[in-house]
Amino acid sequence: MEKISGLFVNDIASIRTGRATPGLIENVVVTVYGGQKMKLIELGSIGVPDVRSLTFEAWDQTLTREIANGIAAANIGMTPAVDGNTIRMSLPMLTVEQREDYIKLLGRKLEGARVMIRDARGDFRNGLQKAKNDKTISEDEFKKDETELQKTTDLYINKLEEIAKKKELEIRG
Repeated sequence: MEKISGLFVNDIASIRTGRATPGLIENVVVTVYGGQKMKLIELGSIGVPDVRSLTFEAWDQTLTREIANGIAAANIGMTPAVDGNTIRMSLPMLTVEQREDYIKLLGRKLEGARVMIRDARGDFRNGLQKAKNDKTISEDEFKKDETELQKTTDLYINKLEEIAKKKELEIRG
């Protein structure tokens, strides 16, 4: 369940808010070295000079043009501008419709994470049920473990909802 929470946090990092964050571009895939697909986070460092812009500096300076073209082709809503060895990108203002679309997307991702948590609970509960049927744990242990499992599940679902609420507030600006 901790892994699922981590995946959810990484997944929603790419959802735009009114602020620039490295998560907006770190997973953008570009083609470099004659056909190899790599994420930006693997190719250089991402900077946030202010709330409305991002910078990217490739570790291999010969790839700067190729990376800028890849970012432009990724169609992420930002136009890269090469400034020496640095690629600069400005975030356009979000419209009300875009904000609502991002909030809906956040809701879908939250529900997907909830389903994954419930599936993990179901898998673990099936293991407990099997152990009870095989007589490796008693009925009392089964009930106690099942109650504990439900508490843990509720805790993680609440944690996901708190993360989503914070992200929604960021999106709303």
